Amino acid sequence: MQILFASSECAPWAKAGGLGDVSASLPRALVSAGHDVRVLLPAYRSLRGGLSDALETVRLAAQGPWPEAVLARLAGTGFDLWLLDCPALYDRPGNPYGDDAGIDHADNAARFGFLSHVAARLCAEGGPWKPWVADVLHANDWPTGLAPAYLSRMPRATAASVFTIHNLAFQGNVDAALAASLDVPPEWMSVEGILHWSRLSMMKAGLRHADVITTVSPTYAKEIQTPAFGCGLEGMLQLRAPSLLGILNGIDSTEWNPVTDALIPVNYGPGQWAAKARNKTALREKATLHPGPGMLFGMVSRLTEQKGVDLVLETLDRVIELGGQLVVLGSGDPILEHRFMDAAARHPGQVGVRIGFDEGMAHLIEAGADCFLMPSRFEPCGLNQMYSLVYGTPPVVNATGGLLDTVSDSDLVEDGTGFVMATPTTAALRDAIERAAAAFGTPARWRGLQERGMRQRFAWLESAKRYADVYADASRTRRPP
Repeated sequence: MQILFASSECAPWAKAGGLGDVSASLPRALVSAGHDVRVLLPAYRSLRGGLSDALETVRLAAQGPWPEAVLARLAGTGFDLWLLDCPALYDRPGNPYGDDAGIDHADNAARFGFLSHVAARLCAEGGPWKPWVADVLHANDWPTGLAPAYLSRMPRATAASVFTIHNLAFQGNVDAALAASLDVPPEWMSVEGILHWSRLSMMKAGLRHADVITTVSPTYAKEIQTPAFGCGLEGMLQLRAPSLLGILNGIDSTEWNPVTDALIPVNYGPGQWAAKARNKTALREKATLHPGPGMLFGMVSRLTEQKGVDLVLETLDRVIELGGQLVVLGSGDPILEHRFMDAAARHPGQVGVRIGFDEGMAHLIEAGADCFLMPSRFEPCGLNQMYSLVYGTPPVVNATGGLLDTVSDSDLVEDGTGFVMATPTTAALRDAIERAAAAFGTPARWRGLQERGMRQRFAWLESAKRYADVYADASRTRRPP
């Protein structure tokens, strides 16, 4: 099957979150399963240096409101990478969505509307990249939400469309007056179409027009059909419920595997606890924490309230009372960043905080911490709890989304793998931390908990098989243009 995977991120070239990891790992797994996958990505400034290595290029003529551009094919790592080169839209500093100061680009509607339009053009017979035509367009999150919509009105389009929600909270809602400049016809501009609170919603466009909708965990697929998690789009999701399903993300076991991980000081597997302990020593040294027998909690996260990090701050005193330590890596809300830095200043040798992101430090926290904190208020899938399990670092999680699908409470089930909070509250997190500390104080129980986690398998190949079934189903049920 020929699959066009359209995304605004793809690791390691452009990554702002989990979408970047998925956009590399899933296509690679699909290729391993025998499919022909092309990943379409904007040629951001960080990628322009690779354009000179293009295997071939094709010029895209201006069309309607859309500018002229060049499409360049490069050899990716396990799949073909197509870069959409339009310097006026993509050659600028910052991350895929905003400048170096974290401010969103004012023309993001045009930037990602164009990406979506090119994706749709590549899925129509006689499209710009002859003779390759996709059987399936797989669009991801709001930046490519308009792609299934554009595809639905292309008369020569034969591809089915699949749209994946990675995080419903980010919707790409823009001024409705931009409709004409985005080549959006008037008949789409209604509440039944793609209007959301009087704004044009790129996310809603994908939900409305895709043949099949997926999201990144079974529990999240159910949650987003409720007012509590639907972000105002629960009505559309309830309408599309027969075409909506959740497929759990996998993790890249070549990158996240304690037996082979090149970014940690000492490799280890199940039962090799002395080797894991040496990583704990290295983590303490790097975070300037005191040595000792106490429990070391780790956290790698965006520092936002969605991730429940304010709850961690509110329970920190209890962690210290229990003789524990905390090491944090992340960035986000400046107020939360300041609060964590203040906590480190108040508890020298017990709390270590690094603002920003460091891939090596992230791996070391997974390997060196005793327990991983992830009390997210909502979490579509989550990856760190899976990393933690396979690294023998039992996680504390909230009962939501992919966290609930991957972690079971060791106090409730015999084969539990972590500690699950019933609600995202300070009291619930304090209780979970106390339960984790009690288990840590019983070595035989803790070792069993670690080993059960390390036996878990989250291979992308299994998820890829599920997606292949989705593609086949979408092709059978494709709605006519």
